[in-house]
Amino acid sequence: MNDPILEDLHATRERMLAESGGTLDGLVSRLQKKQSASERPIWEPRRTKHCIEVADQPLPEEGTTPATR
Repeated sequence: MNDPILEDLHATRERMLAESGGTLDGLVSRLQKKQSASERPIWEPRRTKHCIEVADQPLPEEGTTPATR
């Protein structure tokens, strides 16, 4: 089955990797540099009191908390 959207997606991924030295580390590094140079704000989620309290509660079946995993 030919899917033009998936074909385009795969071609774009291959092009981006090639432009970054062919490695995922190179791609991530290039994108991080581009992000830093853009000076656009980066969204960072807030950790609310509720999030912290929930993370500290153990799961009944495991006995560990999400924060300790």
